[in-house]
Amino acid sequence: MSQKVRLRIFWICAAGFACIYFLVAKNLPPWGHYRGPYGDVISSLSVYERHATDVVNAIDYDYRGFDTLAEEFILFTSVLGVMMLLRPPERKATPSATAEESMSPAVQLAALPCFAILILFGLYMSTHGQLTPGGGFQGGVIIASAPMLVYVAEHFRAFKRITSHPLVEGLEAAGAAGYAVIGVTAFAAGVPFLTNWVPLGVTGKVFSSGTIAAISACVGLEVATAFLLLSYTYLAEIIADAGKTK
Repeated sequence: MSQKVRLRIFWICAAGFACIYFLVAKNLPPWGHYRGPYGDVISSLSVYERHATDVVNAIDYDYRGFDTLAEEFILFTSVLGVMMLLRPPERKATPSATAEESMSPAVQLAALPCFAILILFGLYMSTHGQLTPGGGFQGGVIIASAPMLVYVAEHFRAFKRITSHPLVEGLEAAGAAGYAVIGVTAFAAGVPFLTNWVPLGVTGKVFSSGTIAAISACVGLEVATAFLLLSYTYLAEIIADAGKTK
């Protein structure tokens, strides 16, 4: 797809989005406006009803879990759209000599432990969102930032070996589908879609909150792989365009 066609599609979509945004924004209540007791009720009941000490995750993955499922698939389809627009099969990203230059040994030495720390911290955030502030969205972004250190410390080919892989694409689909599958399993228990039917466990423990923790982990997987694919796609586009100008 040519650059001219891409720009036309972008401006058409941007104009439509701007109209929708204006129509929605003009009807928003003033900042700080009290919207009723719903939030107060949820805050007071989430620990008792769901054994989740982080109310935000209880809302995202349980009380309003269907909304979050839609948000996750918005991200999934957005990444799919970017990959369709920016990765035509006939073009390959050919790194320039500058893109292939590695950084100094000091940067490489610092990047290795930081890579491991970011992965561990992202996993912690994704799997402990029901206990402390965090969750799958935050943890997934942190995990996705770790491979960027490989690009900074090494070069594009090293980054490509990590991110441009069918396994990454499969994991993104698995993360998105996992959320929906957890919701469907509620039917086997004889309850509605996305009902938190798993034993809730002990409040304050890792394996508490029932399906909330599992859904958060699926979201973390989907978000992490989605941003990895986006990073690779944009970098490949930039490097390919840079090669054309030389």
